[in-house]
Amino acid sequence: MGTRREELLDAAITVLGERGIHALTHRAVDATAGLPAGSTSNHFRTRDALLNAVVERFAARERAAWEDLARRMYPTTPQELAQVLVLAAKEATGKLRTLTLARYAILVEAGIHPSLRAQMSTTGAGVNAWFMQWLRVAGSTDPERDGPIIMNHYTGLVLHDLAIPDPAFDPADQITALVTTVLRPRSVEVPS
Repeated sequence: MGTRREELLDAAITVLGERGIHALTHRAVDATAGLPAGSTSNHFRTRDALLNAVVERFAARERAAWEDLARRMYPTTPQELAQVLVLAAKEATGKLRTLTLARYAILVEAGIHPSLRAQMSTTGAGVNAWFMQWLRVAGSTDPERDGPIIMNHYTGLVLHDLAIPDPAFDPADQITALVTTVLRPRSVEVPS
């Protein structure tokens, strides 16, 4: 069990992931955490302070999930990278569903609040750096180009399954086809 602050922030992530951004109130977090009224406002005086702290806690939990994945798998080929992404997608829509839904709620809110956008970019930098390294090791000659192509498709697959859950969700064919195509060695044209 973490600190009281972490307990409150985890409850806030649950509120976000289960009920959306508009349900994120101090009172809802208190109730979800099973704590007396006023507990959340004692730690986070304003809703903005709560939301900013939620972004930090969310980022720490997301990093921990990626670290766990990285300990289990280290992709060295396009096929292995695809396997990692398939596993990540299944976890994001399965056991980490509430955390993932909270992520999307925060991302939508970041579109309206530039300070959240900057905070999400900063906190996501570590996961992005790992993914870029995985791309290089798996054979990408241009990770800055390949990364957004693969991750934007991955994000869309996950978002679609969160919005319209499919008990048979299996993105393996799509992700494998995409990753192996994007990371396929490109021929270099030599000027004549």
